[in-house]
Amino acid sequence: MNETPNEYEILERKTPFQGYFRIDKYKLRHRRFAGGWTEPFYREVFERGHAAAVLPYDPLRDEVVLQEQFRIGALEAPGSPWLLEIVAGIIDAGESAEEVARREAVEEAGLQLQDIHHIQDYLASPGGTTERVSLFVGRVDSSNAGGIFGLAVEAEDIRVRVLPFEQAMAELAGRPINVASIVIAMQWLALNRDMLRQIWSEAPAL
Repeated sequence: MNETPNEYEILERKTPFQGYFRIDKYKLRHRRFAGGWTEPFYREVFERGHAAAVLPYDPLRDEVVLQEQFRIGALEAPGSPWLLEIVAGIIDAGESAEEVARREAVEEAGLQLQDIHHIQDYLASPGGTTERVSLFVGRVDSSNAGGIFGLAVEAEDIRVRVLPFEQAMAELAGRPINVASIVIAMQWLALNRDMLRQIWSEAPAL
């Protein structure tokens, strides 16, 4: 088996669009698996920054706190553009992913994270964007969770829902399309739920 190539050359880079987000256009080439170099080719990359996302989970009640909101990117997708999601936000300069997760939990769901566990980082769509998502599960008290949240200045209209874990899994399975962060987080929780409940039941809330 050939080794994975590790060399590339950026021959040209331009920024044809700069707004709230940015699009860069590259002319580049890279090493081939079979040896030698590719011919120079072009790629556009959507630069929207990196994000943090957190699945709020109450280990005592075995409940997750999810949210629904309208998403423009789902207009042409099967089903509805109102998507079931987890708390998420863009990481600004000088912020850590954990700080964003904690801040967004308050802004989007009115929740204080009592503890937080990093699941993994993943690339949202590496064929066209640099966006990297840091994914967490957060320990919460879901007894008083729920309601309508979001920042008016950002035109957010977020409905927060509290669901037993098994019901949430069943609802996800019944939807025609799902958001990657909630699928990954819920599948991770399905595999690690017993471990997490034991750890968090023995640890005091922060």
